[in-house]
Amino acid sequence: MTKTKALINNLKSVCANYGLGNDGNEFKIITQVFLYKFLNDKFRYAVKQEKPELGKTDNFSKGLRELSEDDYSDLIDSLDPNIPRLQPEHLISHLFLKQNDSDFAKTFDDTLRQISIENAEVFSVKSFTGAKDILFDELTQFISDSSQRDAFAKALINKLFEFSFEEMFEQKYDFFATIFEYLIKDYNTDSGGKYAEYYTPHAVARIMAQIMVPGPVKGVKVYDPSAGSGTLLMSIAHEIGEENCTIYSEDISQKSSNMLRLNLVLNNLTHSIPNIIKTNTIAQPSYLDTKFDYIVSNPPFKLDFSDFHADLDKDAFKKRFFAGIPKIPNKDKDKMAIYLLFIQHIMHSLSETGKAAIVLPTGFITAQSGIEKKIRERLITNGWLRGVVSMPSNIFASTGTNVSVLFLDKEADSEHIILLDASKLGETVKEGKNQRTVLTNSEENRIIETFNNKKAVEDLSVVVAKEEIITKNYSFSAGQYFEVKIEYTDITPESFSKKMQSFESNLIDLFAESKKLEKEIESNLKGLKHD
Repeated sequence: MTKTKALINNLKSVCANYGLGNDGNEFKIITQVFLYKFLNDKFRYAVKQEKPELGKTDNFSKGLRELSEDDYSDLIDSLDPNIPRLQPEHLISHLFLKQNDSDFAKTFDDTLRQISIENAEVFSVKSFTGAKDILFDELTQFISDSSQRDAFAKALINKLFEFSFEEMFEQKYDFFATIFEYLIKDYNTDSGGKYAEYYTPHAVARIMAQIMVPGPVKGVKVYDPSAGSGTLLMSIAHEIGEENCTIYSEDISQKSSNMLRLNLVLNNLTHSIPNIIKTNTIAQPSYLDTKFDYIVSNPPFKLDFSDFHADLDKDAFKKRFFAGIPKIPNKDKDKMAIYLLFIQHIMHSLSETGKAAIVLPTGFITAQSGIEKKIRERLITNGWLRGVVSMPSNIFASTGTNVSVLFLDKEADSEHIILLDASKLGETVKEGKNQRTVLTNSEENRIIETFNNKKAVEDLSVVVAKEEIITKNYSFSAGQYFEVKIEYTDITPESFSKKMQSFESNLIDLFAESKKLEKEIESNLKGLKHD
């Protein structure tokens, strides 16, 4: 872990030394060079598993070049589909030996371009139109001074050559989740304009995954219509087992889509990269007619979608947006509740046995009318509500909005719906200028166990039937179902008499004070004159 973080820091230092520190292109360089290194080492590792004798040679790329064309072709065919297809001249060890050749920057960029082209089928992110966003840019072109490009490429290759991932490929999900978070920590903010990603805390992601997948499943489709960098998808895929599921996602942000691709590669989900679609999920859904077994989502809550509002009111979307589309306000268009469209989209996208977990503003679960109420009514009528967990305030450092997680299940037990109020749990920690609430491991486990076992716990959870929810105007808030307890205290007649005398005396004093204030106000009003 320490060595990997050092590599990332070294790559950032190279960028800074060539004038690209905090530059808009730094993110592309850091993440793409890191990905190139990871794929290079993944390929070397896989080849050595197939041909152990190549692992014993002093020069791995030379050993590969000495294979016959047929042997090399057979070797490539034997590799797992998740492994990139590389030629000997694509390897970092080969570039390291070539670094003093003239036009090394061109050699470096050409190598990345060839890798992109030869692996486009598996590693490209598609847009709604079908256009492919390939793996690598020509990275040295981000250096405006062309005389510096060779030196920049050499500096990158030297940092990559002195490090190896190969001993880390046996590590588990948590290792690569931490590495990914460290890699993107300076670039993953919630200030990126439309559909900006709100980073989902790992505690929330874990709670969602462990509630949704309490037992083994196989061969399922998992989807996130607002995927961001994939925190929720990685968490549930890990819970299901990466080999037991296929990931699908949509997100309007190219940056988020590229982060997600990197996350999939790191977590043995390369086979799902062709299912990442860069698109506006609400206006141009790629998976409108596809049904999914598991859906996770932390959608944007508020966003100005007036530009494509008219596109949503068409026949193809009538069934999808059954509860309606929020109107365009005269002002504060950036506060339009786009999350209500995402909930309806998710309901539309569930398979016959589908399950979903959606992060929502807590106001949704008690709204007395409007689209919110219509959605809640439909969930109860259809018997799809499994339960709700209301999270502590400030569990997201980036937003002060209180959030709840809505759990849907087309096979839900409508007589035992669990509503859990975790708002009093957690510890407050300071993160920069923000305060955030952090759940302890035992609190996470308590939420998961209480929910999955459908336990009623005083001041934490209630288990209710759908009929009770209907009588409470379809409220999904646990607090509205908690018993109100009145504590009775035995008291002697003498004590009661003393208490009553005290109350009476206090009231007489308050009434006297009130009369005095009334006279003062009356006197002041009479003294007012018009100048």
